Amino acid sequence: MDEQGLGNRLQQARRAAGLTQQVLCQKANLSYSTLAKIERGAIKAPSIFTIQSIADVLGTSLDELLGIESRGKRSKQHSKSGVSFVYFDVNNCLVHSYHRGFTKLSEVTGQPADVVETVFWHYNDQVCRGEMSVAEFNKKLSKRLGYENLNWENFYFDVIEPVTGMVELLDWVSKNYHIGLMTNTMPGFLDELIKRDLVPNVHYDAIIDSSVVKAIKPEAKIFKIAQEKSNTKPDEILLIDDSRTNLMAAEKFGWNVSWFDDYNSDESIARIRQSLEIDDTRPR
Repeated sequence: MDEQGLGNRLQQARRAAGLTQQVLCQKANLSYSTLAKIERGAIKAPSIFTIQSIADVLGTSLDELLGIESRGKRSKQHSKSGVSFVYFDVNNCLVHSYHRGFTKLSEVTGQPADVVETVFWHYNDQVCRGEMSVAEFNKKLSKRLGYENLNWENFYFDVIEPVTGMVELLDWVSKNYHIGLMTNTMPGFLDELIKRDLVPNVHYDAIIDSSVVKAIKPEAKIFKIAQEKSNTKPDEILLIDDSRTNLMAAEKFGWNVSWFDDYNSDESIARIRQSLEIDDTRPR
């Protein structure tokens, strides 16, 4: 990565958008010092998720900030079913379920597991839409569960682990197709996942972070945004997700879908590879 070139392009795009560093930081859920260092080219290989968040706020593309040739000019493969762009969910697809965090929360607070889950899901959508900060979420979680200074990030990252085989799969997909992430997640969690090498560090053509785009699956808004970011026809997109509800929503937009079962990841990966068998009859 050309850090100096990235910094210059970012600064130009920010000024063109009429945003100060402070305003951009607020909108992208980014610290001022981090943005300032990126613009100076002082951070070596900054997180791709951070750059995507900045690009979303500035109304530009990840490729443009990175100085990569436009996706529209880059050749792409098609599967025999016509797919050329693949979106992956994160939780329960790239990393194993964080639900074990509920068990740990239950043990720490002394509250029944079903009570912990009820409280969590009561606020989860708001945080994943970016309507509530993680700090606010932690305060509400602590109050409702009667335990001071609970920190959900700690519980989440203590139990999360990569799904076996997904690094190899995403490496192969990224070399043959356009690829993106489309996930319901809390602010900053994607950055932390990549820093900890829990999410494959490949080039993503689009990153749809619910907390950045202010919409969650299965809402229509997030699919419209993902459709636009992919720069691809609906019937050329494949969504890989563990939620049947999300897959049904994607089908309404004309997308292809594949259900992922992280308890049988080998079978799910084999099914994905089969569905993405390259059509060698198409001109490239």
